[in-house]
Amino acid sequence: MQSYLKIHSLSILILTVAIMAGCGRKKQIPDVSHIPITVKIERFDRAFSGIDTTNVATGVKLLQEMYPGFMNDYLSHILYLPNTGDSAALTRSVHDFLANKDIRALNDSVGAHFADIRPLEQELTQAFRLAKYYQPKFRAPQVLTFISAVNNFGAVTIDSVLGIGLDMYMGADFNVYKLVPDMPEYMVRRFTPENIPVNVMTVLYQQLDAPREGASLAEQLVYLGKQQYFLEQVLPETDAHIRMGYTSGQMKFCEENEQMIWQYFVENKLLYNREGQTISRYIGDGPSTQGMPAEAPGKIGAFTGYRIVRAFMERHPEYTLEKLMGTQDAMLIFNGAKYRP
Repeated sequence: MQSYLKIHSLSILILTVAIMAGCGRKKQIPDVSHIPITVKIERFDRAFSGIDTTNVATGVKLLQEMYPGFMNDYLSHILYLPNTGDSAALTRSVHDFLANKDIRALNDSVGAHFADIRPLEQELTQAFRLAKYYQPKFRAPQVLTFISAVNNFGAVTIDSVLGIGLDMYMGADFNVYKLVPDMPEYMVRRFTPENIPVNVMTVLYQQLDAPREGASLAEQLVYLGKQQYFLEQVLPETDAHIRMGYTSGQMKFCEENEQMIWQYFVENKLLYNREGQTISRYIGDGPSTQGMPAEAPGKIGAFTGYRIVRAFMERHPEYTLEKLMGTQDAMLIFNGAKYRP
């Protein structure tokens, strides 16, 4: 009996240690509930589609007054409607757009798919609060939703407004996407609601940081790495492959071949290359990366860049996310990481 008790006690101890070790690996998310940011998404898509087609001019004028920084850019640069100052021509264009049966059907589908926007509001509230926590200068934008007519505007910033094109997140099996010419599968698979927070926080990051003109591949890798490190902090519960824009299989390939990917950059003397077309092979979106195995995702530089930045942050615990983002000398980060997978 005594022997059993000792063994049983030891088993409990081992189990307890294992559980505690597992808890230790879980990412610690700071409590940001006290930060006074609450996202309330405005349904511009409903307001625009609800314009009375027998009185379009009045409806357009009202939305221009309600959304002065967004409405005109929406008409001109998202819907590509003529907005040259000829109010009669604009009125006719908006009327024809709203009366189009395919657009009406698209609006109906979006309305049904996103009938309840509250879960997204909660996700963005948490992301914005974390952004404010890590980057005190962060200012939460006004957030609204719109329809882009499947023009591939998933998230845009116009002045202090952030717009979300809901028709670009209807799910990869949405039939309309199959009707759009030249829309590749690797893009369509990301047209899902889970990608909204990633795209929103990406465009907000791009307002805060940008690579300098003529940057080398090494500098571009650091820029992408900083972006991914930022996304990891503000979207800590989002899977890494979603943040990267990869499939889970592509993410696994990168993790298992991290050294090979790095050696490819080194052995081909690419890190200090400043030729735009060459660099775009590794930082541009696509189904795969030219010159690497077929399993290697497009924009593979985001993975390597993230690993470089993560190595830098591990070596330099005095760096906060704010200080990292404020460091414009990409080579300081690149050299300071001493990245050697």
